[in-house]
Amino acid sequence: MSHFTSEDEALLQSMLRQLLQSVKEKITGAPSVERAEEILLHLEETDENFHNYEFVKYLRQYINNTVGSVIEEETEKCTSAQNQGEVSGYDTLVQHVTKKTRESKEYREMMHALKNVMMVVVESLINKFEEDRMCNMELDSKTKKERRSGYYTDNCSDSDSSFNQSYTFMSQEQLQLLVERLDPIQPKEVRQEALQTLCFAPPSDILNSESWPNLRKHLTMSLSDADATFSEKILRFYAKTFSSSPFNMTREVYTSLAKHLELYFLSGEYSLRISAGLDVSNTDVNRLLKKVRLLNEYQKEAPSSWIRHPEKYMEEVVESTLSLLSVKHEPNHPASPDFLSPVHFLALLDIKAVWFKKWTHAYYSRTVVLRLLEKKYKSLINAAVQQCLDYFEFCKAAVNKNSRVNDFSQQHCSDKQNFSYTGPELQYVYFVHSLCLLGRLLIYKQGRNLFPVQLKNKKDSVSITDLLVLFTQLIYYSPSYPKTALAEHADTYSPASLVMEILQVFCDQTGCAVECLYTDAVIDALLHPVQSLLSGTEVYINCLETTLIDVADILARIAAVEDGLSLLLYGENEKTAKEDSPTAVHVIVQFTKKLLHDDISLLSGSEILPVVKGAFIFVCRQMYRTCEGLQMLIRYGLHESIGEAWKKTSLLSERVPTPVTGADSTSSISLESKNILLWEETLLDALLNFSATPKGLFLLHSTGAMNDCVNFMFSSLSKKIQTNEYEEFGNRVIVTQMATTPTGAVALQSSGFIKALVTELWALLECGKDDLRVTQPKSTPVDTIDQSCQKSFLTLINLLTYPAVFELLSKQDIPNKPMYSLREVPTDIIKMEQMNRGPSACLHSSFERFYSTHMQGNLAWKDIIDRLIILNSEAKIRSLFSYEQSHIFGLSQLPLVLSLGTTEKRLALSSSVSPVRLLNVLCCELNTLLLLETQYKVSQVLLTAQEENVTETSEGPGDFIIDGLSVERNHVLVRINLIGGPQERILPLRVLDKGSDPYPWPMFSSFPLPKCYLAEVPRKAEFRQDKDLDKLLSLLKSPDKQTGWTEICRKQFCKVMKARPDIISGTILAELIEKFVSHLSESHLDCYFSTGNYKAVDADVTNESLSSVQQLGVEMTVRYGKYLNLLKEHAENGLCFVLMNCEKFLKQQQRTVVSSLCCLQERYAGYDWFASSVFLMMSGDGEKTLAFLQRFSRLLVSAFLWLPRLHISMHLPVTTVESGIHPVYFCSAHHIEMLLKAELPLVFSAFHMAGFTSSQICLQWITQCFWNYMDWSEICHYIAICIFLGPDYQIYMCISVFRHLQQDILKHTEAQDLQVFLKEEALHGFRVSDYLEYMESLEAIYRPMLLKDMRNIRVQNT
Repeated sequence: MSHFTSEDEALLQSMLRQLLQSVKEKITGAPSVERAEEILLHLEETDENFHNYEFVKYLRQYINNTVGSVIEEETEKCTSAQNQGEVSGYDTLVQHVTKKTRESKEYREMMHALKNVMMVVVESLINKFEEDRMCNMELDSKTKKERRSGYYTDNCSDSDSSFNQSYTFMSQEQLQLLVERLDPIQPKEVRQEALQTLCFAPPSDILNSESWPNLRKHLTMSLSDADATFSEKILRFYAKTFSSSPFNMTREVYTSLAKHLELYFLSGEYSLRISAGLDVSNTDVNRLLKKVRLLNEYQKEAPSSWIRHPEKYMEEVVESTLSLLSVKHEPNHPASPDFLSPVHFLALLDIKAVWFKKWTHAYYSRTVVLRLLEKKYKSLINAAVQQCLDYFEFCKAAVNKNSRVNDFSQQHCSDKQNFSYTGPELQYVYFVHSLCLLGRLLIYKQGRNLFPVQLKNKKDSVSITDLLVLFTQLIYYSPSYPKTALAEHADTYSPASLVMEILQVFCDQTGCAVECLYTDAVIDALLHPVQSLLSGTEVYINCLETTLIDVADILARIAAVEDGLSLLLYGENEKTAKEDSPTAVHVIVQFTKKLLHDDISLLSGSEILPVVKGAFIFVCRQMYRTCEGLQMLIRYGLHESIGEAWKKTSLLSERVPTPVTGADSTSSISLESKNILLWEETLLDALLNFSATPKGLFLLHSTGAMNDCVNFMFSSLSKKIQTNEYEEFGNRVIVTQMATTPTGAVALQSSGFIKALVTELWALLECGKDDLRVTQPKSTPVDTIDQSCQKSFLTLINLLTYPAVFELLSKQDIPNKPMYSLREVPTDIIKMEQMNRGPSACLHSSFERFYSTHMQGNLAWKDIIDRLIILNSEAKIRSLFSYEQSHIFGLSQLPLVLSLGTTEKRLALSSSVSPVRLLNVLCCELNTLLLLETQYKVSQVLLTAQEENVTETSEGPGDFIIDGLSVERNHVLVRINLIGGPQERILPLRVLDKGSDPYPWPMFSSFPLPKCYLAEVPRKAEFRQDKDLDKLLSLLKSPDKQTGWTEICRKQFCKVMKARPDIISGTILAELIEKFVSHLSESHLDCYFSTGNYKAVDADVTNESLSSVQQLGVEMTVRYGKYLNLLKEHAENGLCFVLMNCEKFLKQQQRTVVSSLCCLQERYAGYDWFASSVFLMMSGDGEKTLAFLQRFSRLLVSAFLWLPRLHISMHLPVTTVESGIHPVYFCSAHHIEMLLKAELPLVFSAFHMAGFTSSQICLQWITQCFWNYMDWSEICHYIAICIFLGPDYQIYMCISVFRHLQQDILKHTEAQDLQVFLKEEALHGFRVSDYLEYMESLEAIYRPMLLKDMRNIRVQNT
């Protein structure tokens, strides 16, 4: 249906009339035409009958018939592409189909036909309406005469709508005669009668007639007639024309009115002056204001329609306007500075320059406006800038006289009967208009290109920076307002509030902010009152507290953006900035500390002082919640100041009475008490945000507010306080950081956060969503990720770090009860507690309902292990509503996949496959694996389950049953019993192959593992003589150590690593690191730790003195070493000898700590993976390994490579030891996050979007020396480069890994499984030598800062 017939037009008229009648009340009730248009545009949202209108139904059917086939065709193409992986996601599909449809030929033809027919239909409706009105007028001539006599009694030129007008249709001859009678040379009576007739003629007929050009001239001349009746009637005709005619016609009316005003202001009869003021009750002034008002109303309405007409029409309107506004006397005219210009009148009617905002909103018109301003009317911009400068000088002069500035507009507003403006008031109105115009102009790049401007009375040009500095200074030099009934109105037009609006808009526009705000001059201007208060100089600022709050608001907005944060931290030129240079951050944090200590005398006793404090704390928070920001703020001890303020406030808040339910809140808690509670929450929130970074979390612990902050966070989450998307990601990052430390994990447990999370997860697995009835069966999930569990699962993964698992599970037994009720909900990770409630309660999965209403026990991690992973009894299985889904939840994430040719189709082999991994992810952290295996015998439980999962035959047990559970168990069993990098072990896939043998991977129910899962041991490279290596060895063996020997060795080592990395292995590598460490340990400059003498115990030692975790770790290490052909038989004794002696040796350097943390109870909480690695590097020589470790322990690098080295060490401050937080976390991991943001911003953003942290995964990698993530050769190279090149290479190494994984990280962030990917997947294809040059480039930039921080681990709170 590409063309419309006459029947279609008639039908559309009828349907459109019905639609208009239905919405008549809504439209007529609108205060303006603009509002009426907005109502129509949003009719679908506001009118419930929208889709029932015949007009809407007709259009929908028409569109479907015309482009429906195109949509179907594109959808089919896109779906096909989606199956092949070319397109992903519903949103992408919709966008693609929409784009293709709009580009189609059918769509263009449809829009063209629809536009043409609707123009005809609308025109017909208008004509019909006019005919109806004419009939009514002819039937009642008396009423018509009354209307004529009383029609123009209203003073307002545009008060009547065209819908209230009567029309007289004229022929061309009649119109020509009318034009002749309107000639100014005609007698007054003739012209009045002709004008009366004109007002009743349809504007469209007048404007389309051949006589319009002459008529236009006559009307323009008549506007200046001494008789006010003429101008009044002409203005009414213009108003009617504007409201009922299209833009292509009204533009001529507008330009004629603008031209008339321009000529009037230039004529000799105009003599109004600023100094004389303006009396709007004066008849002449009133007439002039009506003309300008009509002009302004059209200015605001025209942009909604001019895009549908040729650009030249719009350009005529724009140019006539700018030409009018540029009118002024010649410079040498005696009254030139005092000239009351057209801009003054326009400003009186449109003080905030709304017309300019609308004209520059769309690119279509903005381009024309700014082009004309640049080429012909730049004087308008100059005048606006000059007006702002003049007003600022006036304010500054008043301040310099040590007097408060009184605002003249306030005086005017306070007297309702005053209809006159004084000279200063007129100048102020013009200033506000200029300020708003310039603020709008600077948003756009083309507008900023108009600067700098050269003013006549100013030698230097005014740049954008100069203008922004002026704006900023207006915040604190502008007048204050008395608190009267009109204070709110006054504040709307106060310079400070206007400037704040402008600056806030600038902050939200990235390009604008960079060019306008992000300069040292603007920041200095913002900080001027702060600097004055800090230095103690006299301050003449109106409303000091309000000014400071405004300044803090802008600073916080700047700090929230990366470029703005960099400006505050390092200044405009980051490269030349020095660490001790007085950048903005130093001023801000010093002032904030003074505020917290109540050390600002001018603010003492202020009622809103806490608001000022909170505003500046928030600015600091925007900075210290980033690694680089905290690095700059840490020297000031801001966390201590906030902590002290919180402690004082918490003492006061304890006295606040608890609100009584049902009592009046005002009587229950006083306003002062409410303010105390609010201030306490502000401080807790500020402290909580320190934990967004590793080092910040360490500082938070030192304040003693950790538990209170976590309680506050959980309370906020439980109340479901609305947060924006950025804050939600921030909260998830904070939780992840917390869970990476023992103290944080304990705080999360005690707050109830973990309890609520586990409860919610259980409900999702066993009971379904809140909105599903119990009787409705759940569909079999076939998606890779079940969205209902995903968010909770990812949070669970973020929490499952080894420090958290150890604190919550250590020495906790599984109940293994003989019976579990279906009503029994987990209340602990292991421990079960009977819940006396009905099964329907399971459906309530929100934090509040579970935590505050239903949960009575201490829900924690071990319930999940008992009920979902260790399913070793019929009682546990029968207690689950969804056994297979919930159990597979505990085992793995992915469902089985059936490979059919090149297309993988998901096949749910079990009744339901849950989209989560738990045990797999847990066991990727080797320390967690050892803990679970020693405490709960996970392997044996899984083997028993596999043994029972076989077919029964007459001859006994048959083949394994291949189902979802058996395949997942097989995968987990192989993963947790094999150690090796990506090329050293083979993990069974979770896919079924096409053919007779769908699952070729052998299953097993006892050890050892089938050999097919062990990859072939890589052959050792044939040793060939290498000159560079020989030179390095000779340097290390040389007894004469020349100056710079260490640096020469390092350079030679790098040379060998780049050229022949494969030869740095085995005995050669052992010799290299042994000789190098031996030399460093003998140098006082290179020794960081002092160690006492230690004599090893007999080598004939058993492993009885080792913990069960260490014993299992020994077994795994020896098994791995034998696979690599590095160890011989009975190597266990040698490794036990090393571990036991290391423990005793390090114990000599440990301090006694009284703590409730499990990790601080004497022994190191995990296994010593570094010592085991060195043992393998030394080919199982225990004595050689121990001697190396003793020498190595003196070096700084040992603190970061060998984690047990600093366990409750006397070398660390007491507060550091008591926190249980290792320097690898608050130093290395902290700087990894900082460098990641600088070097790989996309990866950093991906972590933030995932609510995960690079510090957590890096701590896991470093703790286990990259075991299971890299092949043995790469692990050796990692240890070697850190020993030879310095401890900071540990940081560069992790950054290199992230660079290697960048594309994978971005892909998995989009798939929402980044945590699972990083924890489970090995580092495929990563070679240390390939990234050595990149690491050297990082060293050149960051080494001074990193080594300084690493050396400061012995200093309190660093």
